[in-house]
Amino acid sequence: MRISIAQINSTIGDFSGNREKIRAFSLRAAGQGADLVLFPELAVCGYPPMDLLDQDRFVELNIGTVHILQRELPRNLAVGLGFVNRSPYSRGKSLVNEYAVLLNGEIAFEQCKTLLPTYDVFDEARNFEPAREWAAFEYRGERIGFAICEDVWRETGIPGTSYEQDPVRELLKTGISVLCVPSASPYVAGKLKVRRALAERIAARGNIPLVYVNAVGANDQILFDGRSFVITPPASAPVTARAFEEDLAVWDSGVPNAAAPEDPSKKPQAGEEDPFKAGLSPRELDMLEEGLVMGIRDYMKKCGFTRAHLGLSGGIDSALVAYLGIKAAGAENIACFSMPSRFSSQGSRDDAAELAANLGCRYEILPIEPVFQAFLGALEGVFENRPFDIAEENLQARIRGSLLMGFSNKFNSMLLTTGNKSELAMGYCTLYGDMNGALGPIGDMFKTEVFALCRRINERAAKAGNRAPIPQAVIDKPPSAELRPNQKDQDSLPPYEVLDEILRLYLYENLSKDEIVKQGWDGELAARIIHTVARAEFKRRQAPPVLKVSPRAFGMGRRMPIARAVYEI
Repeated sequence: MRISIAQINSTIGDFSGNREKIRAFSLRAAGQGADLVLFPELAVCGYPPMDLLDQDRFVELNIGTVHILQRELPRNLAVGLGFVNRSPYSRGKSLVNEYAVLLNGEIAFEQCKTLLPTYDVFDEARNFEPAREWAAFEYRGERIGFAICEDVWRETGIPGTSYEQDPVRELLKTGISVLCVPSASPYVAGKLKVRRALAERIAARGNIPLVYVNAVGANDQILFDGRSFVITPPASAPVTARAFEEDLAVWDSGVPNAAAPEDPSKKPQAGEEDPFKAGLSPRELDMLEEGLVMGIRDYMKKCGFTRAHLGLSGGIDSALVAYLGIKAAGAENIACFSMPSRFSSQGSRDDAAELAANLGCRYEILPIEPVFQAFLGALEGVFENRPFDIAEENLQARIRGSLLMGFSNKFNSMLLTTGNKSELAMGYCTLYGDMNGALGPIGDMFKTEVFALCRRINERAAKAGNRAPIPQAVIDKPPSAELRPNQKDQDSLPPYEVLDEILRLYLYENLSKDEIVKQGWDGELAARIIHTVARAEFKRRQAPPVLKVSPRAFGMGRRMPIARAVYEI
């Protein structure tokens, strides 16, 4: 059998656009001589639809789009696609996450998703009813089973999950000869290795080929990396689709296995560590960069923006966001603004100008001192001659935020927020100031990861014989908000190498202070960090969405109460 893997980028709610992609890719698959073409989970409506599922019109458009495709798709080609359907069951939720096979104008086969995740960014059990039966699709001499995304993740031991049903086991009982896994599996650095290892175990367990088709693209803060693949025992990879791009790959079950292509699909070695614990490899840093660029590009396109801008301080965070923004939208569509105050060092001003020149983008200087003076004058009476403190520091950040939002309104330009995860965790950021914006591209990257990616970008440029885009001074100098004389981040925060390691233990592994101490860290410092993270929740609730690249991102991936006791210390 010849199977085409149609790795497409669906936009949530764009039924006509998604339908046209399905039709176009199906025509291309027919041209490849495919017997079956597979699209990702919920390809018809986009993933995740969230509370759009409460709207009857949204559900009806799912169903109506499938009916239109029945008429439009090529004949003699089976087309597998995911959509939202009405539940066939008399009890339970009214909707199902369904995968259907269309063939010659008919719905030839239907399979509902069984395991409905409710951890991390997922909330499927809120809306969908799980499958209660499993069957094989008999087609051209094969018995094909469909396990939808989470249906194959049962045995991974994800914290907080314990599924009674085993849909893969039920499908294997039916005597399937091929297992297809349509997915919308979000990107996390290093996750492909986990997917591949899982697929290899399942393929070996059933001694059958496994065809994994993953979504690609970004919807809000969630990135889908694509990288669809086929596993045929003993764990060879005759097909691997591209990363972070739409692709149409083809696998012919009658052709002997080819050697697996090098890179993104390498089999994990026994004992391999979590990349976020061990540090990202150069290959994963490159993948991370590609994912962030795709995330910015898709967010802009799907929200209707063609231009973006940001404040360029001369620091490493804004340097990285500017670089990523230009890769995503082009230098001609990115504007950078330097907004110096009385506390801005000449070095930072020069670094910002050099970076903008390296990147070739628009660069403007908007001094904030006159506005700052006006604010201080207006507040002089109510401030009662009290000494300069965080109030005056934050005024500067809010002036900059107002100027950037003014440009956004005037020119319909999307403001990119430049804060990193370490700052967001500790509340080391200003509401209505540097937190202003529509998207936080690096808000799920710790400061140490920001440094690592910037070094990798420059290293790659040097190997190619090109000029390093990020000035070395930006990487070398101690981070500073420059809101008071001689200010350094580490006046207020622990060293980032220490802070980030403790944050990993607390945020990713959910360890308490005492458990962190057992890992060798100072108890007083751990208690301070945990307390600060908890008390900064109100800020994060008002932050723009961040592009999720870690096991647990702020926002959808970590939903915490604001008003609570900090019991972990």
